[in-house]
Amino acid sequence: MTQAETDAAGDTDETPSARDHRPSRWRMLGRDRAAAAGAVVLTLVALVALFGRLFIGDRAQRQDLDASLRPPSLNDGVYGLLGTDVLGRSMVARLIEAAATTLSVAVPAVLCSLAIGSALGLWAGYHGGRRESVAMRVADVILSFPSLLIAVVVLYVFSPSALNLVLILAVTRIPVYLRTARAEAAELRSRLFVDAARTFGTPSHLIIYRHVLPIALPTLLTVATLDFCFVMLTESSLSFLGIGIQPPDVSWGLMVAQGRQYLQTAWWITVLPGLAIVLTTVSATVLAAWARIATDPAQRWRLTLPRKRRPVQAPVPPEMIP
Repeated sequence: MTQAETDAAGDTDETPSARDHRPSRWRMLGRDRAAAAGAVVLTLVALVALFGRLFIGDRAQRQDLDASLRPPSLNDGVYGLLGTDVLGRSMVARLIEAAATTLSVAVPAVLCSLAIGSALGLWAGYHGGRRESVAMRVADVILSFPSLLIAVVVLYVFSPSALNLVLILAVTRIPVYLRTARAEAAELRSRLFVDAARTFGTPSHLIIYRHVLPIALPTLLTVATLDFCFVMLTESSLSFLGIGIQPPDVSWGLMVAQGRQYLQTAWWITVLPGLAIVLTTVSATVLAAWARIATDPAQRWRLTLPRKRRPVQAPVPPEMIP
């Protein structure tokens, strides 16, 4: 083991025996019912978005005016389980199709902003000086404009499409990761294991990749999970305003917009996609809160206690209390 690795192990205060006896994250997730439920919901949504189109075919676009505005019923088979819209299209098929469209916008936007913002933030925070100042001023300029307003203006000038929506949402969310990564790198660059790696002549990009990024990554992933909720709600809002996803494509936000005039007579057209948005965002928020504790060595022990014995607030682990 090199000196840098020894110092890194000393900074985290984890011996090999402690790591061997540390509970797995799957076990900790199973002990938290809310987080486990959120993980199940998000997994189901992801599976539906990935493989749902293989089973529904063209049912999301197939019209049947004789079946217009049929309420949810068990008499019309699986595709009539959640009713139909004004054109007689199955709500089950449209919700599945909309899940794929919504995630195809939210996930790439979050991943692009996470990759670009984190790389710039770690680079600027590690080097400091003028590079850090320039990066932070660029982030401040972008954050000075509301992201929803920027998206409305850009999509109004250019043609609304899924690609343009991903690009504008990714650009407006880059400062969130840039500022977070910069704060983490600025704090870690003075640690002993980073100084040791620098003393041995390790290039700066390798220090960032091998020593700074692994410690900052849990925080960045937690922020990304929360930002996923924001991006999905923004896409739904833009689609509701008519400048997001355009027909014949369909998203959850567009379904809410199309069904708002039938809210009193056919509530399921608006309520069901709205409920899908709420369940997905709440599940992601709960899972992000759990992940923040599970990836923090100072707080992880709280998830290993039985549910009835978990303290509301505990500054130190029980074994450290005299």
